[in-house]
Amino acid sequence: MRVAFYTLGCKVNQYETAVLKQQFAAAGYDIVEPDSDAEIYVVNSCTVTATGDQKSRQALRRFRRRNPAAVTCLTGCFPQAFPGLAEAIPEADVITGAKNRAGLLAAVERRLRGGDRVVDVAPHEKGEAFEAMQTGQLPSDDRAAHTDLSTRTRSFVKIEDGCDRYCAYCIIPTARGPVRSKPLESLTAELEGLAASGYREVVLAGINLSSYGRDLDLRLLDALRAACAVPGLARVRLGSLEPELLTDADIAAMGELPGLCPQFHLSLQSGCDATLKRMRRHYDTAEYMRIVERLRQTFPGCAVTTDIMVGFPGETEEEFRQSVAFAERVGFAKAHVFAFSRRPGTRAADMPDQVPNAEKARRAKEMAAACARTRAAFLRNQIGKTVQVLAERSSAPGRWEGYSENYTPVVFHKGGKPGGKLCSVRITGVAAMGGEDCCIGDLLEIQE
Repeated sequence: MRVAFYTLGCKVNQYETAVLKQQFAAAGYDIVEPDSDAEIYVVNSCTVTATGDQKSRQALRRFRRRNPAAVTCLTGCFPQAFPGLAEAIPEADVITGAKNRAGLLAAVERRLRGGDRVVDVAPHEKGEAFEAMQTGQLPSDDRAAHTDLSTRTRSFVKIEDGCDRYCAYCIIPTARGPVRSKPLESLTAELEGLAASGYREVVLAGINLSSYGRDLDLRLLDALRAACAVPGLARVRLGSLEPELLTDADIAAMGELPGLCPQFHLSLQSGCDATLKRMRRHYDTAEYMRIVERLRQTFPGCAVTTDIMVGFPGETEEEFRQSVAFAERVGFAKAHVFAFSRRPGTRAADMPDQVPNAEKARRAKEMAAACARTRAAFLRNQIGKTVQVLAERSSAPGRWEGYSENYTPVVFHKGGKPGGKLCSVRITGVAAMGGEDCCIGDLLEIQE
């Protein structure tokens, strides 16, 4: 019997889908692509924005039209945050939340046996444990959802779930519950399995990654130390971080870890202190800049990337200008720019002085242009440097693509098969490949 998974949202969602795929495969199901014919369709939802909810509904309707007899499932953050709205979707035969994914398979099989519609969304509880989800050693044909490229090089590993920050615009604390962390022994076992499967790089991911270990009397630094000590893993990356939770002592200790990649995604949201305060963020621009400078001192040439929101309620033109100027001053290597989206259930949804959609679109375009300029400057600054590129795919005969330590996309030419290996490449220029700017270079050496 065939089962197709359709995943929306963050890398944590993608990781969780990969684990669900393995659970279904182990039970004898054939995993197929979401545009294929299947007897079971699973939508792993995102509810960060109302648009995400709409995409989940559209996917369920699309799958129902493709096979009216199929069992259609809705799981993840949308039903967890809004169980009533999810239950009202007629196209969903099985509805589970973000808490107990291990129960999805049993719920699907109950429905397949002719059972009633299954609605099983358990609320989050204070003190609940980290759900035991891990990939272990992967079968040779399972890589599509677990890595972001076409060769077995990089794997995402979820080590934390939940958030207690309650930013004014965010529904995630409701959808994901309290902070809970993967025990170090489980993390080490999973990473050893991935290394044995041939992965060279891992990305530690979480809903609020900076809060890792709070429930275990540990810190994120402990997880980093464990990951960097696993034989066979050449690189360890961090997912998105809340900047104010990075202390000077943490940064100094991170600088001593072999294999830790010098790329840091520090969520900014706004470069204006007044806007940050309304957002209920826990830092100001001065503290943010101090952390960036400390990272650059400890990791020369590191990439600092971010998320920036425009059009938050009450954002004036002057506040927007401050935000653009701050983004330019930081000089981000890359930024995800997006307009504020009203999310029912959050404080910001009911705030006064909502910014008109047309104005939000204008500001997003201008902010994106400013960040494109800082990215271009970052890429130009790589010229003349020798970097280590993990060769990940061949996009044309003799042409290889991969990422350097600081996550700069690099294209170089080489016959043979350097795929999955670290390659020393001297950067010679910047070019546009596949709609995205990248660096180009000359291969100097292939390492084992």
